[in-house]
Amino acid sequence: MIIGIAQIDIAWEKVNQNIIKIEEYIKKAAKDNVELILFPEMALTGFTMNINNLTLSEEKIIKWAKKLAQNYNINIGLGFAIRVDEKGKNIYTIVSNKGEILAKYSKIHPFSYGGEKEKFDSGDEINICRINEFNLSPFICYDLRFPEIFQIASKEAQIITVAASWPDAREEHWITLLKARAIENQCYIIGINRIGFGGGLHYNGASIFVDPNGKILNDINDKEGLIIKELKMEKVTEIKSIFNIKLDRREKLYVHLNNK
Repeated sequence: MIIGIAQIDIAWEKVNQNIIKIEEYIKKAAKDNVELILFPEMALTGFTMNINNLTLSEEKIIKWAKKLAQNYNINIGLGFAIRVDEKGKNIYTIVSNKGEILAKYSKIHPFSYGGEKEKFDSGDEINICRINEFNLSPFICYDLRFPEIFQIASKEAQIITVAASWPDAREEHWITLLKARAIENQCYIIGINRIGFGGGLHYNGASIFVDPNGKILNDINDKEGLIIKELKMEKVTEIKSIFNIKLDRREKLYVHLNNK
């Protein structure tokens, strides 16, 4: 499957400006025969804690994404935030090229260090969807630091995505953890990060495709652009047929030790 990472500079809390950019990237990806394009966390606003500025409804955002997916015959993964009552939700949705919602994931681990936990509700479900020959599971940013949910997702998923607003000050953590999650779970891991400035922070991109052996498949850069790679199911099945780590996991013991 041909997948594109949209490593974009998100205009701070300027929804209309970001919508125009997202549409441009979808159009470009379709011309490049991309089958699935992935955008960063909160791609419509940047990683904002100003929930009063989240004026677009989930319904309107999804309707817009569905129309784009159908018009350009492309699957779209989009991060955005909405306000629900007194708090917000940090969401990652995947819409099919037929205009169907394949996944709607709410961030399980809001980033308490950055104040997100006070403003946004925590999700409590893992999503897995099918695109072409792959099962795919989306996570968001800070989730990357919690390997347990990746182990659960990789029981079915051959691709796990992590859409992020990950500051450049912790870029080494970002790359190291993405590689570790790939090696531990023997699946493709895709890290989708933004660039530019927002909310007083600088973002350096470093979006990467990592194969099931932990090899980074693209050049790492801090430039705005579309990063395209073709991922093959054979790579996942090959490594698992030779050395399947999952067979040696002792999950009942882990639960017992955790409960002691």
